[in-house]
Order: sequence, then structure tokens, then C-alpha cells
Amino acid sequence: MNHNTIITVAGRVGSGKSSSAKAVAEALGYRHFSSGDLFREIASRQQMDLLTANQNAEKNADIDHQVDSRLREIGETESKLVVDSRTAWHWMPASFKVYLTLDTLVASRRIIENIDDRGSDANENIPADVDEYAKLLDERYQSENRRYMNLYQIDPSIESNYDLVIDTGKYSLDEVVKLILDAYSNWLETS
Repeated sequence: MNHNTIITVAGRVGSGKSSSAKAVAEALGYRHFSSGDLFREIASRQQMDLLTANQNAEKNADIDHQVDSRLREIGETESKLVVDSRTAWHWMPASFKVYLTLDTLVASRRIIENIDDRGSDANENIPADVDEYAKLLDERYQSENRRYMNLYQIDPSIESNYDLVIDTGKYSLDEVVKLILDAYSNWLETS
């Protein structure tokens, strides 16, 4: 198994993890996996919105254990994979690790502006007010950070955990994807 062909993409809420990971996977012909999609699916089956599921997960780690078990499994058995996840860098230490950052207000504005294009996410209550939504995004981010520290003693927001850090507020999606692809290509040459 060549674990050099796994890219993990972590980052701030709303920083473009999923969009970037999907585009990178498509460009490379790799498979894409989103732990956020799996988390949302499990939360939906339990009839919870995303913020509630995150807050409940601070007291009951069942959803996190299900998601992280799946991450460990695919990290051990698959290659040619791009994973967007806040913890995949930890479970797949030999992967090329990317962290995307973005100011919360900018993330809030981007998400709200794109709702018209893609419709509302049934698992997430997205208010129309940018400031109000930014507060909810911050709550979710802090909740996730507390959970990962309590469960695994890791902090996904420490940028030194990653091979590449990009502020997505400075670049278009196409530029972010190119930065990742170029850095990954260089990393492969030196690995």
C-alpha cells in the first residue's frame, strides 16, 4: 500500500475543505472521502442538526468513534485517496497533510451567498445574518476542537501538523487546488 498517495485536507469551518478536496481528487483521478459527510449522515439518522450533533458529541463520542474508525480503516487499506476531515492527518500520518484557514466572517458570508446556488443544508441551520452565522461557525469549531482534545489529545488547528497551510481567503478555488497539486507533486518527489 502506497500511503504517499493519500492527501488529507483539514481546516477551519467553511474554509473550502470539501470543495478543494473534491477538485484535487478529480484532478488526480483519486477517490474523495469526506468525514463531514459521514458525520452529517449519522447525525441525520439520529434526527439532529449539525450544531446539536457536535454539541452532543462532546458528551457522547459514539459518532466520532464511528467516523474515526472509518478513517483509520480507509487509511490502512486504500491509496489514491483525498480525504477532507479535521482528524485524518492524525489517523493517516504518512499522508500529504493540508490545512485550509479562513476568517470566520468571510466563511460565513461565502456559505450564505452560496445557499441560493445549492439550497440549504438540511442538517444545518443557516441563518441569513452573516454575524449570527459566524458565531454559530465559531461555536461548532470550538466544539470540535474540545472533542478532539478530550478524545485524542490532538489539536487540529496547530498549523505545524501540516505539510501545507493555505489561507483560502487570498485565493480562488482553482488557485487553491493548483497550490495543493504543486506542493503535493514536490512532496512526492522528495518522499
